[in-house]
Amino acid sequence: MSAPVLNSLEDFYRLLSTQLESNGVVKLLLSKYRGQDKSLNRLNIRPLTLQNEAVLSFVYEHQTNHITKNHSHQNGLLEITALLGDDFKSAYLTLQDSEIQLEFSKKGKLKISQHRAKQIQATPATHNREKHRYVDIQRPFLTALKVTDKNQKLIPAMSNKWKQINKFIEIFSQALEVSPRDTSTPLNVVDFGSGKGYLTFAIHDYLRHTLQNDAQVTGVELRQALADLCNQTAATLDHQGLDFVCGDVKTHAPKQTDVMIALHACDIATDYAIHYGIRANASIVMCSPCCHKQIRPQMQSPELFQPMLQYGVHLGQQAEMVTDSLRALLLEANGYTTKVFEFISLEHTNKNKMILAIKKPSTNAKEQAKILTQIANIKTYYGIQEHCLESLLNESLIQS
Repeated sequence: MSAPVLNSLEDFYRLLSTQLESNGVVKLLLSKYRGQDKSLNRLNIRPLTLQNEAVLSFVYEHQTNHITKNHSHQNGLLEITALLGDDFKSAYLTLQDSEIQLEFSKKGKLKISQHRAKQIQATPATHNREKHRYVDIQRPFLTALKVTDKNQKLIPAMSNKWKQINKFIEIFSQALEVSPRDTSTPLNVVDFGSGKGYLTFAIHDYLRHTLQNDAQVTGVELRQALADLCNQTAATLDHQGLDFVCGDVKTHAPKQTDVMIALHACDIATDYAIHYGIRANASIVMCSPCCHKQIRPQMQSPELFQPMLQYGVHLGQQAEMVTDSLRALLLEANGYTTKVFEFISLEHTNKNKMILAIKKPSTNAKEQAKILTQIANIKTYYGIQEHCLESLLNESLIQS
């Protein structure tokens, strides 16, 4: 066994440091978490090379999602030192030629086990080979939007945005595969709250360049200056079928739309966006709600819940769950298959939920009646008098 015999935690840290310097570390797994974050299960640490720099990639594996943070070797070692023994009671270090396990007892006593490593095939530690990317990093729009530099290399400060773009296109691609819309004909896409246009340009480029679909993509943005800037960029890149207009979901005239996108539509703007998608008979609806102010003051929670809901954060989480569940059910009642899940955070916020709805080929009247009853029961249980999306749909029904 090449690794020296370890007798203490300090011996382990010295070994880890020297093995990192000599590229001998395969991975380090911290488990048996006993810290304050009840959703965190374990921490997976691997050495990687990003932009020609050696880093430690920390993947915090929560119950419902994973969060990745990259550290220099020095900062990574400091983080491991702070976590091991206090928050994590077990560590498993895999080196090229040996494996080392650390276990802390309930009384804090350390046990160290060492043995030869299993024969594994070495794999490159370059980050870009780990995942399939849905967007080609050399696409010109990424340079124009300053996600990449003039050499088509990712700008480090834009790494989160790059992940967001790829995750968004991945979700859209999978939705498109099961959508009833015929992708051999041009698609019409509307993106509300398009901002600087990162995702609007990405979906246009994916449809036009990757899928060879003559899509028409419109970004709707409330700030005229941003709409003008995005139009200038689109014209410079000669992106045919891409335009940006000043407006919002309440003012933009509804028309035939195949894909309706509204990420971070605040409060009832999400309801207006979903309503737009339903009216426009969209095949795909993609929403990322932001805040939930309408339902919260209406809710009258049962007495049993009061001890839990005395904490403001829980009250907000309950209002968020009820609001978005009603939105998803209303979409299902209007002929959609709906999913609610966590999407990678946008603009560095923890509001990262997505409501994804895909139009069904046909509507089952019996199933629709059942869902409407469920909606009514939820409203009655919580004492909810009005849900914006439901009111908008009822108004449209009266007008039709």
